[in-house]
Amino acid sequence: MRRLLTTGVALATLATTLLVAGSLVGPNAGAATRHAASPNLGARPRRAAAVAANTPDKVDVVKISGLLDPVLADFIASSVNEAESDGAVALVLQLNSTGMVISDDQFVALARHLHASTVPVAIWVGPSGTSAEGTVAQLLGVVSRVGVAPGSHVGNTGTQVIPDELLSPLYRAIEPQLRDHTIGAGQAHALKLATGNDVVISSFLVGLPGVRTKVVTDKTGTHTQADLEPVFRQLPPLNQLMHTVASPSAAYLLFVIGLSLIVFELFTAGVGVAGLVGAACLALGCYGLWVLPVRGVSVALLLLAMFAFAVDVQTGVPRVWTGIGIVALVAGTFTLYDGLGLPWIALTLGVVAVVLFMLAGMPAMVRTRFSTPTIGREWMVGDLGEAVVQLNPDGVVRVRGGLWRARTNRATPIDRGEPVRVVEVDRLLLEVEPLEGAAVDAGH
Repeated sequence: MRRLLTTGVALATLATTLLVAGSLVGPNAGAATRHAASPNLGARPRRAAAVAANTPDKVDVVKISGLLDPVLADFIASSVNEAESDGAVALVLQLNSTGMVISDDQFVALARHLHASTVPVAIWVGPSGTSAEGTVAQLLGVVSRVGVAPGSHVGNTGTQVIPDELLSPLYRAIEPQLRDHTIGAGQAHALKLATGNDVVISSFLVGLPGVRTKVVTDKTGTHTQADLEPVFRQLPPLNQLMHTVASPSAAYLLFVIGLSLIVFELFTAGVGVAGLVGAACLALGCYGLWVLPVRGVSVALLLLAMFAFAVDVQTGVPRVWTGIGIVALVAGTFTLYDGLGLPWIALTLGVVAVVLFMLAGMPAMVRTRFSTPTIGREWMVGDLGEAVVQLNPDGVVRVRGGLWRARTNRATPIDRGEPVRVVEVDRLLLEVEPLEGAAVDAGH
């Protein structure tokens, strides 16, 4: 039972930590207490003086994809600063997002930063098939120009968060039509929210304020195109990792995978690769759940599920606790996020994979790692082995070529390399005694 108690203490500690995080996140993803840090909106250099006539124009294109989280918000703000300091003639946000997980105050601060930029800021919702929906779509009313690629959609902006003074008169006029509905490229052009034939980013650049154009003739005819090459910017690798981790599917899967691997490691000898990988997954998953709007009770259900599975792994037979674990896992998974949904593939993968791992994979891996069956081995009593590490009172011994968790039944520690005798088998744990001074068994 010592291992089971260790498991319980570990999961209880995790539960306490995550419930505190959940109380900070709360059911409202926009609570200001969730992220004290605002986007990088401090003092910034003004745009460089006039660019020489023979210097090619430069337009920065920043790809914004996924939920608008603190990482993306800071990236947008810093991109505005860089565009101003580098002398870019315009900044284009290539937007593909369906919501945000930053506070309303942070979102308004970001909108003010875009509105006050000395470099014209535009938004292109493309390529075809992308969308700008949810509160984040309200940024369409702040920028100087909007493009929507055919097959893309914008709208469902919800309750207006950005103050009217930051919005264009045109956007304020059509905002009621965007509040609860989405519109495609054709309707966006008809409402004059978007202008031009913005199939690709290069066509959208034509007509941006300050962008020089040129006329070219090719096999398809004569065209006007921007006289520049756009400079594409993306999140740095580490920032991209943290942004990906903060997606609902990734955060959930990393969290349950990390917990499963740590539970597995608690039933094996020593700290191995599974434990290290599990700790890394759990840390990333905790960060993702901290950023996203989670329900604390659902996090507690997931922790309860892991504890329940661990109880029956200890006994070696699926019993009542396994049923409790399955129910808690399903309930915690389906209610984890407040206002966000998990894709069915993530729901299915998380629940099915964990249940199969705990019912089939876990016992098999434990038996393989110890090189011997772990249930019903009472005949091992009396076998001889040696201490792999010091037993004081717990440690690891080698018996018949297999590694076992062991506990000495004596007050005096058993040093590494000393011979031992098995006196009792308690499921995955062997109780041993030193040969010197041990009772002599008639069968040995």
